[in-house]
Amino acid sequence: MTRRTVAAAAVALLGAAGLAAALTTTATADPPPTLTANGGMVAALARDLNLTTEQARARIDREATAARTESTLKTRLGPDFAGAWMNADGTELVVGVTTASQIQAVEAAGARPEVVGRSLADLDALKVKLDRNARSAPKSVPGWYVDTPTNAVVVLARDVADAKAFARASGLGEEDVRIERSAERPRPLIDVIGGNAYYIGSGSRCSVGFAVDGGFVTAGHCGRTGASTTQPSGTFAGSSFPGNDYAWVRTAAGNTGRPLVNRYPGTVPVAGSTEAPVGASVCRSGSTTGWRCGTIQQKNASVTYPEGTITGLTRTNACAEPGDSGGSWLTGDQAQGVTSGGSGNCTSGGTIYFQPVNEILQVYGLRLVVSGGTPPTSTTSPTTTTTDPGQTTWQPGVAYATGSLVTYGGVGYRCLQGHTSQPGWDPPAVPALWQRV
Repeated sequence: MTRRTVAAAAVALLGAAGLAAALTTTATADPPPTLTANGGMVAALARDLNLTTEQARARIDREATAARTESTLKTRLGPDFAGAWMNADGTELVVGVTTASQIQAVEAAGARPEVVGRSLADLDALKVKLDRNARSAPKSVPGWYVDTPTNAVVVLARDVADAKAFARASGLGEEDVRIERSAERPRPLIDVIGGNAYYIGSGSRCSVGFAVDGGFVTAGHCGRTGASTTQPSGTFAGSSFPGNDYAWVRTAAGNTGRPLVNRYPGTVPVAGSTEAPVGASVCRSGSTTGWRCGTIQQKNASVTYPEGTITGLTRTNACAEPGDSGGSWLTGDQAQGVTSGGSGNCTSGGTIYFQPVNEILQVYGLRLVVSGGTPPTSTTSPTTTTTDPGQTTWQPGVAYATGSLVTYGGVGYRCLQGHTSQPGWDPPAVPALWQRV
């Protein structure tokens, strides 16, 4: 007979009083993992809950004990268990029970008992009814949950009448739920990664190009300025099509830009946006056909779509299909552009054009989110003679197009290849990208 079986038999034979005495010998069966905290967790807890370091460590220790106690009592109390929760300051574990006969068992485990009307199983059964009717939930109902401290099922609502109607339609009476007014408007918080799908307006799909500070770049034909997006949530802050085919989406707070592109599977880093030459290999990522590669055929190409002519595109022999629009193009770890359009598909092959990314960054004043890629190096000695054409001072994190003029240390330089500057890529250090003027 296992220890768990022995404990179950003891419950049946001894009742609550016997259970209370037996808890100390049975609590060791299958204990949950012990909660541990590193220094970062302690520091964050102290910061966000306004605690001292010592108070944060003590709280973590109490919560580890509470987790083990809850696990034990949930098993031992069976259908009488009504949930467990920490009190407001996290100093005490409270355990709900549906019969007074279980009070002594809870106290013996070191928790404070509270007799309530519904078991946790009862509450969960009520919530299941709401879950089954979730497709019919009105937009003014942002969510619902089991609230163990108040022994109730709560429905959140911006419109109380809608919430009551939803509860009734789900098979719940007024006594089964508590309606709480709420201004919540939940949305998913997403890592913004190149090549991932996003959705525009009523559901059309495109692909993320590259993360930039505050959002991402993509194709202009995917959405007009002001159009809304989901997954991630955001708004087209700028869009140009036809003539150009570029746009950028300002994402809502909580979505995090990452210096990555989806390789389907896995990811590749984005370290900058140095423009690759004609003939270089290039790979693209998109939410329809994933990761595809080819070579750069021509630059500064013009292509005529039914909506009009687009100029300044780069022509490639890599394939793409609808839904890949806006997605990322990379040579190595350097961003090249976002998918515009073309002909053919990934079964028969074709010709696909992309909008160069540096133009997008420059037009909208955006900064690419980049990883710690290794910048180009040179053994050439820095130039010290100067002329100052009075142009913008060079600085890292700025997209410079071919031909841009800057000054650095009083010296004038012209950009030889479009790129996003990084620390250590100043003109004297990278003569491959800059020419003294």
